[in-house]
Amino acid sequence: MSEIIYQIGLPEQFRVDAAKLYDEAFGQKLSVAVRSKEKRISLIQKGFTPEYAIVALSDNTLLGIAGFHTSSGSLTGGISYKDLLSELGFFKGNWASIIFSLYDRKPKTEELLMDGIAVHPDSRGKGVGSNLLEKIAKYAQENKFTSVRLDVIDINPKAKKLYERMDFKAVKTKRFPYLRWFLGFSGYTTMLLGVAENAEQAN
Repeated sequence: MSEIIYQIGLPEQFRVDAAKLYDEAFGQKLSVAVRSKEKRISLIQKGFTPEYAIVALSDNTLLGIAGFHTSSGSLTGGISYKDLLSELGFFKGNWASIIFSLYDRKPKTEELLMDGIAVHPDSRGKGVGSNLLEKIAKYAQENKFTSVRLDVIDINPKAKKLYERMDFKAVKTKRFPYLRWFLGFSGYTTMLLGVAENAEQAN
């Protein structure tokens, strides 16, 4: 495999590829709001704010992407109510807006919130996901965040194991089994990675 380059910011030419990766990773969850895969990908790529991402590139190919969310913005935070109405129409657009509001999370003070991580199927199991998480932790340290937080749904145990290997600790689990028929999952675990101590050691 050629050298893999990790960089902050999603290059414009990979916007659609990144949207497809995101839909593959989170499409089951997002389909509650937007049933059409084509429209989901369209909305995702339009809503990207490129500077809130770290990407893995090799041979002009997008291998993976990790989005993040700060008090100033997020990778997927650019999807507006107007975009939903324009893409989906009045009724479906309002429905999607309600569902997305249920998924909405805000970072706490001095906390970097993960806004999704997705790796191309051909690059899984090769360390790309782990390296992206390491880059996220380094970014958090360098920008004076004290922790990185993420939520992992209960139907994604592989992702949870990856986060545990990267020293994320489960701090809270929320269950709602009565909504599984509707959401496609019945709970999530909030996980936290402390980066303040590592930052002090690096100094």
